[in-house]
Amino acid sequence: QVQLVESGGGLVQPGGSLRLSCTASGYIFSIVAMRWYRQAPGKERELVAAVGRGGTTNYADSVKGRFTISTDNAKKTQYLQMNSLKPEDTGVYYCNMDLVSGYGSGSPEDRWGQGTQVTVSS
Repeated sequence: QVQLVESGGGLVQPGGSLRLSCTASGYIFSIVAMRWYRQAPGKERELVAAVGRGGTTNYADSVKGRFTISTDNAKKTQYLQMNSLKPEDTGVYYCNMDLVSGYGSGSPEDRWGQGTQVTVSS
């Protein structure tokens, strides 16, 4: 089965940095898009950063200039470098991929990681 596993979350003081990673395993032919979402308690899940099959990137306005998404296709891994963290960045961060697997129809499938907690507090 295709599985996405995240790591790198934790507790950090305001102004600090964290790097999240997410690695996919299983029979995967290609990954066509990678994204990071986050969700604070009682709020809707929001898109934080994304990279498409053409290499284009986009970011939520609230994280522009502070967060960077990157990918390593050989390792089937995506990263989110988070700098100058603020308390409002606190939440559960989820990785998301559109991928073509050996188990499916040959069309891209939507897959999610389990989420990792990021807490920014003094």
